[in-house]
Amino acid sequence: MSRTVASIIAGRPATDAPGGHQTSTNPSDTGETVADVLLGDAATFVAACEAARAAQREWAAVPAPVRGRAIQQLGRLVEDNKEALSRLVTREIGKPYAESLGEVQEIVDTCNFFVGEGRRLYGQTVPSEMSDKQLFTFRNPVGVAAIITAGNFPVAVPSWYLVPALLCGNAAVWKPAEYAPATAEALAQLFLHAGLPDGVLNLVLADGPQTFAGLEQALDRGLVDKVGFTGSSAVGAEIGALCGRHLQSPCLELGGKNPLVVMADADLDLAVEGALFSGFGTAGQRCTSLGTVIVDERVHDDFFARLKAAVEEAPIGDPSEDVLYGPMIHERFLERFESEWLGLVRDHHSVHGSTATGRITAAHPREGFVGDDPEKGLFVHPTLVDGVRVDDDLANTETFGPLVGVASFGDWEEAMALANGHGYGLSASIYTTSPQSAFRYRERIGAGMVSVNNSTSGAEAHLPFGGNGKSGNGSRQSGMWVIDQFTRWQSLNWDYAGKLQKAQMDVADIEGDLDYRLDE
Repeated sequence: MSRTVASIIAGRPATDAPGGHQTSTNPSDTGETVADVLLGDAATFVAACEAARAAQREWAAVPAPVRGRAIQQLGRLVEDNKEALSRLVTREIGKPYAESLGEVQEIVDTCNFFVGEGRRLYGQTVPSEMSDKQLFTFRNPVGVAAIITAGNFPVAVPSWYLVPALLCGNAAVWKPAEYAPATAEALAQLFLHAGLPDGVLNLVLADGPQTFAGLEQALDRGLVDKVGFTGSSAVGAEIGALCGRHLQSPCLELGGKNPLVVMADADLDLAVEGALFSGFGTAGQRCTSLGTVIVDERVHDDFFARLKAAVEEAPIGDPSEDVLYGPMIHERFLERFESEWLGLVRDHHSVHGSTATGRITAAHPREGFVGDDPEKGLFVHPTLVDGVRVDDDLANTETFGPLVGVASFGDWEEAMALANGHGYGLSASIYTTSPQSAFRYRERIGAGMVSVNNSTSGAEAHLPFGGNGKSGNGSRQSGMWVIDQFTRWQSLNWDYAGKLQKAQMDVADIEGDLDYRLDE
């Protein structure tokens, strides 16, 4: 069943389409329309920021524990609509239903965490260096937050931004990925029905260029106080530069080339299981997807044989069935997978993993494909590339798809050069039974998130999420750490001495005899 979706500004859906019309289709069956979309433009984005600005002060005046009540109600609404929202995620972006259920649960977990934070937006009392004076600190909302998110996690990642931003007293303008508009509109409706006043959350459906132009205009007019962006490193750099011109520090969660190191003492079957899910879950379309497996040369052949067999036997196809992965999210990623990322394979590499590479078709079938006709959808073969070297393009380029490289190392320094040399720093994993290796890896790896004997993917709602280098600017989402993104510290000094007291000048002194020495 198709629906019509549009931007929502100040609680009202748009009825015009200044940015044109778009059709959202099911990537498992591109002949099926999921939604007809009325697109906004730069002016739509600015209007949404104006609506947020008008609503923010009154929302900030609502006591934080009461704002937490709206978050609590959102969590209940999402939980009660979990299956319907999960089915929509699977239908619109092709994520396997089991993963979609997990993604929607992430919203519930995030809400459950931040309900309590409404009663814990703590400031501090600080002792003054002068008598009859008290010092205090307070957390204030930033103001209006503009949130721009990707579509590979179309509901979980937005909740990481929106839930804490709204709880802290900000108003928000959310621009989701244009290839997941129906899912975004459904989530926005759940937010609005949780009790948010009109204008506190605004949804803008628009393409990338119009969004960037609108954000630039809104920043020029002083309508936006904080930008959050999840997406590619290239676009993140542009947004970072734009915000920098306005002396703002955005929250940037960008791409990754996430390494998984397999030590000689590792449980190889467990490492294969982790690599399979890390590299090929969601068809490799996660920012935390595995980029390169880095294997001790002493166990390389044994590990690779097991991983190769696992990839070849993995069920791939219809995301409503029990499969490792479904289709590519959108045509744009399929095209880049075939034209760019598979083109990184070189003559010294060996290619494995399936009966062909590229798109799964009648001419290039996948043995054991789950479903009817793969040509109806955007399905691609899993590709496993052995023989990757530290200076290969494949070792240093994010590949957004089911493509995993395998390298081998002889010593620790070689392993770390492979693990860090790409310049990304989002997620990393090591498989080992040695605490020494685990701690050495944590010390040396440049990633913001490290796993031991677990996959490179898999975040929990109360743990900081974010990366370094080309993966982000050091900002963090989730848990109590994200509150620093959506609040500003304010200090208050209250002097009741009845006279002007000057810091560092009118400070009492304690005299001591510093020449005193003990007798020997």
